[in-house]
Amino acid sequence: MERIYRVAKNGDTFHVSEENGDVRRLHLRGATIFDGYDAGDAVAGGLRGCIVLAPVRPSKLVCVGLNYRDHAAEMKKPLPREPMLFLKPPTTVCDPGAAILLPPGVGRVDYESELAVVIGRRAHRVPRARAADCVFGITAVNDVTARDIQNAEIQYTRAKGFDTFAPIGPCILRGGGDGARTVEGWLNGENRQRSTTAQLIFPVDFLIEYISFVMTLEPGDVISTGTPSGVGPLEAGDVFSVRVEGVGELSNPIRAEA
Repeated sequence: MERIYRVAKNGDTFHVSEENGDVRRLHLRGATIFDGYDAGDAVAGGLRGCIVLAPVRPSKLVCVGLNYRDHAAEMKKPLPREPMLFLKPPTTVCDPGAAILLPPGVGRVDYESELAVVIGRRAHRVPRARAADCVFGITAVNDVTARDIQNAEIQYTRAKGFDTFAPIGPCILRGGGDGARTVEGWLNGENRQRSTTAQLIFPVDFLIEYISFVMTLEPGDVISTGTPSGVGPLEAGDVFSVRVEGVGELSNPIRAEA
């Protein structure tokens, strides 16, 4: 399985490929990783000598609400007849290991562990049968949510849109859009969420067809597919980790915003 990381080292930012512990710098064939790449020399020290960054900086994060049956029950809401979509702005993106900042005076802020799909080519009204052609790979997202604001408002934009409210990473697992994968959330080392994408109400291929009918998806855009049950509050001093099977662990400390 090939994993793509975006890293910083000695003041340089670049992509690397990791397979079976072999870490190699990638040479891009175009402006972005989505234009193709070739593996170059091994990276001295591997990932240990690098700072791991969010693997993509998407133009938009398209998120799906209430897409696990158990989470809909947890929130005491009926199963949606169609996907419930909302957007997170690019400024919500947070690197692995960087702090999720709790804004002052917003009340309860929750974690939401999610598997996300990274789009690899421009997608406009893509039929479900061809959805896999648009998938570059999968990653993990923490869809951090200001829950008190969400419960008080009809739209989700403010509750979901604070800076640092979308940690992404630590890598992109190439392909991986088909088949069931385990999604877990860990708060301070304690398992709080565990499910599988087999429980999704609307699977990945359906979501790509549905979303690309509404808006064109650009390379690097992210579709976050929803969270299972077990969501809960974050407090300053916590560490929260999202684990997606095959992707690895996305961990972030929680800090009160100064």
